[in-house]
Amino acid sequence: MSVSERFEDEAAPPTPRLPQLVDPVVDTLPGLARVAGTAAAHTAGWGLRASARGWLRVGRALVDRDEAAALARDVGQYVGVAGDLARQVVDGRPVGEALLRAGEALGASERSPARPPAVNGHVVASRPTSLRERGADLLARSRDVWSTDDRHPAYDRILDDLAPDEARILVLLLEHGPQPSVDVRTGGPIGLVNSQLLAPGLNMLGPRAGVRYLDHVPSYLNNLSRLGLVWLSKEPVRDHAEYQVLEAQPDVTAALRSVKFAKVVRRSVHLTPFGEEFCRLALVDEAVGAREDLPEHAVPPEEAPPQP
Repeated sequence: MSVSERFEDEAAPPTPRLPQLVDPVVDTLPGLARVAGTAAAHTAGWGLRASARGWLRVGRALVDRDEAAALARDVGQYVGVAGDLARQVVDGRPVGEALLRAGEALGASERSPARPPAVNGHVVASRPTSLRERGADLLARSRDVWSTDDRHPAYDRILDDLAPDEARILVLLLEHGPQPSVDVRTGGPIGLVNSQLLAPGLNMLGPRAGVRYLDHVPSYLNNLSRLGLVWLSKEPVRDHAEYQVLEAQPDVTAALRSVKFAKVVRRSVHLTPFGEEFCRLALVDEAVGAREDLPEHAVPPEEAPPQP
C-alpha cells in the first residue's frame, strides 16, 4: 500500500450507512438551505441582490409593526445560530457536523417559531404593570399614526367568552332583527293587585337559530347580556303576529295552565349598538357586515338620547 493510500485511509472517517443519515438530513434541509444561503450572500453578484431585498424589508419594517417584529426576530435568530456555529468550529467540531446542528436549529425554528404571548397585537410580557404606566402606554398607542386596527380591544376577549350556540343567536338577531319574548304571570283579579312571575323570558331563539343545546338558551341570554351584546326590552316587536307562534309553544302553554288565572306579557330581545357592531365585524362576512338594510334594533333606555 502506498503512503498516500494509507494516509487517505487513516484520515477519512468511516462512512455511515445511508439509512442512518436520510431522516436527519431531510429534517434539517430548511435550516441547511438557510445556512448555505447565508454563506452565499458574501459572493459579489448574489450579495447585491440580497442587500437590495434586505433594505426593502427594512423599509417595510418602518411602516409595518408586524414586519418590524419579524425582522428583529429573524436577525436575532440568525446571529445566535451563526455565533454558535463559529464556537463549535473553534472548539474542534468538524465543519460538517456543526452545519448539521445549525441546520437542525434553524429548521426547528422554522417549523415552530417561538412567538411571545400577545393580546390584540401587543406583547403581554412587555406590558407595563402599574395602572399609570398602562394608561401612558395606552395613550402612546393612541398616537400611533401607523396603526390601522380600529377594532374595540374587547372583541378578542368576547370571542373567547362565547359558546358556538351564542354566536348563532347573535347572527339570527343581526340578520332577522329583534325577536319576540314573553313572560307568563298570574292574572285575574288577584293579578291586578299582586301579579307573580311564573315563567320569564320564554322565546324561540333556540329553534330559530338552530342551536345545539335548547335547554341552555336562558344561560346563553344571560351571558350575552353580561357581555353587553343583547338587551331585553319590555316593549313587543312591531309584528304582533310573531307572538302567535310563540304563545302556542309547549313551554308557554304549560306555564299558562299551571295556575287558574294567568296572563302573557309580551317582550322582545334586541342587539345593543355594541353587539351589532361586534356581529358585523366578527361573525359575518364583509359583504353582510357592510349591508345597510339589516333590521334595526331599539337602543337600551340608558343609551337613548334625551327627549326634547
